[in-house]
Amino acid sequence: MKTLIALAAAGLIAALPAGAQTRDETGIKAGDVLVRLRTILVAPNEKSNGIHPAFPGEKVKLDNAVMPEIDATYMVTDTIGLELIASTTKHDFSGVSGTTGSIGRLGSTWVLPPTLTAQYHFNPRGKLRPYLGAGVNYTMFWNEKASGGLQGAVGKTRVRMSDSFGWAAQAGMDVDLTRKIFLNLDVKYIDMRTDVRLDTAAIGTQRTRVKVNPLVFGLGLGVRL
Repeated sequence: MKTLIALAAAGLIAALPAGAQTRDETGIKAGDVLVRLRTILVAPNEKSNGIHPAFPGEKVKLDNAVMPEIDATYMVTDTIGLELIASTTKHDFSGVSGTTGSIGRLGSTWVLPPTLTAQYHFNPRGKLRPYLGAGVNYTMFWNEKASGGLQGAVGKTRVRMSDSFGWAAQAGMDVDLTRKIFLNLDVKYIDMRTDVRLDTAAIGTQRTRVKVNPLVFGLGLGVRL
């Protein structure tokens, strides 16, 4: 059976016009699906309000995270593609100064920001294909936990963080390594924010709003289907 399939495929390729074979040698076209596996660095550009009502002058910060990410782009035309990414990263949040700064790590959360972008691909027939994109994301914060240090200071604490809806922008480049496999470099800015609620045993409920707004740097490999 495999031999028959191989012979049939060879016959089909031989029957294609020479121009069509050349067209398939490199680049992308309408109907292609580009699947990428990247390693991403998520670097928050956080800006927070004070922690109210107990520590109105104190801010919080989030650390960076590295994680694998998978995404897929469907080429609607030779130059216009729709990309959907899926990845989740874990971030610690910490106090910056004062009482919360002396505690340090306050807790942690997982972040899942499915993001859909519309992309314009330059030079679609080339081996070097830069692109720009813009779109929307919905960010979910999940598995939030208070740190041992925070609970040691204010007693048992429950952490809740609200989801957010925002916009996204990206720039990147695909570089063909073979006819099907390509190297990908990508950077995104994601509009992201959350309202944080800390329900503590000793000082009641504390709240702060954090604009996360991360830059997401990606490097990986892709395959053209």
